[in-house]
Amino acid sequence: MKKLLSSLVAIIVLAASALYFSPATLLASIRFIDRQAAGLSEQRQEVAGLSIHYYEGGPRDGQTIMLVHGFGANKDNWPRFAKHLTDRYRVIAVDLPGFGDSSKPNASYDVGSQVERLAAFTKSLGIDRLHLVGNSMGGHISALYAARYPDQVLTVALFDNAGVTSPRPSELIQRLERGEPNPLIVDEPGDFDQLLEFVFVDPPALPEKAKEYLAERAITSSSNNRRIFQQLLDRYIPLEPELPKIQAPTLLLWGDRDRLLDVSSIEVMKPLLQKPTVVIMKNCGHAPMLERPQETAEHYLAFLASQATQ
Repeated sequence: MKKLLSSLVAIIVLAASALYFSPATLLASIRFIDRQAAGLSEQRQEVAGLSIHYYEGGPRDGQTIMLVHGFGANKDNWPRFAKHLTDRYRVIAVDLPGFGDSSKPNASYDVGSQVERLAAFTKSLGIDRLHLVGNSMGGHISALYAARYPDQVLTVALFDNAGVTSPRPSELIQRLERGEPNPLIVDEPGDFDQLLEFVFVDPPALPEKAKEYLAERAITSSSNNRRIFQQLLDRYIPLEPELPKIQAPTLLLWGDRDRLLDVSSIEVMKPLLQKPTVVIMKNCGHAPMLERPQETAEHYLAFLASQATQ
């Protein structure tokens, strides 16, 4: 018995040491736990020569919810939100081409091109009808998808979406107009803490080692992200002419303290949409599904329930 206990203690110590000294292992463990809690599994699909990575969970015969991340992000933005959906819905959280584990070809990453890639991905999975949820750039893509493919979209939820000129310019827009560095691009370790502070009112808790590793990953991606961000500016597609084409019920959900994209964007969007619902989350930043995942999911599920009764 003593030998068994000693062996167990040794295994625990070794495992703890591995997690501490290997930030990649620590982060992978956190993500694994989040995926397991959400009932999500890692998947990959080849589409038009691109390798698209995604998480999938929930009943295959349930209605599909497609989760679309924002600029510089990936599918790992969604598991803590998705875990509230997978008991009823088939949930897919995709790594858009250019981000996460998906292919990163030397190609165009403007929102119009990404919409067509997302449509091809959806078709490859045999999905005819779906609910779309997008955050930031992913919201811009989701709204444009709903405008271009109205027969496919059951509902669309836009969380702090890009694509609209807000009445009050956001802090991000003001910084860029002054020629200041883009706070979304991480060039050195200190930039990552500033990014978290910029995106969140209350950043999600992360072990310091995991945060350091994420900072290193962001620095490695900085050149690619800078190129994509410039394409988004150079090939910008405004949503104002597109929003009236959206036939699906649309949820506009925003953090009232979003520094990237100002909440006043709702004032522009709501009159242009056929079936809008508005939720403004108090003391919340740019990524509500990360900052307050359960509350965000509750708002979203209430929106879906309200449409089911109409």
